[in-house]
Amino acid sequence: MINSIKDALTSRTAQAFVNGRIARYGTVQDLKIDSSQKTVEISVQLNGESSPVTVKVENYVIETVGDKKFISATRFSCPRPWLQNLLTDHGQNRRVELPPWAAAAL
Repeated sequence: MINSIKDALTSRTAQAFVNGRIARYGTVQDLKIDSSQKTVEISVQLNGESSPVTVKVENYVIETVGDKKFISATRFSCPRPWLQNLLTDHGQNRRVELPPWAAAAL
């Protein structure tokens, strides 16, 4: 119960954060984090696409280096082959520093 409430709050905050980072490419319409399963599901309306695309991070890893925390996705799935390939080639296992609020929540 507590994890689901924490995940819901973190998901809303993460959605706003990600929207700020991808504004040039599209808008996140929904973002759901399941910290117990280490998954994220994102529905995004990409510029130029006629309908939203759902991207699933099927597994993520949190690493601590010094006093900083990083997240990396180890597996993605997406129904658009071009986006699946892009995520696999440029996103898989790429470490991204977490902002303090995310590091505390995940």
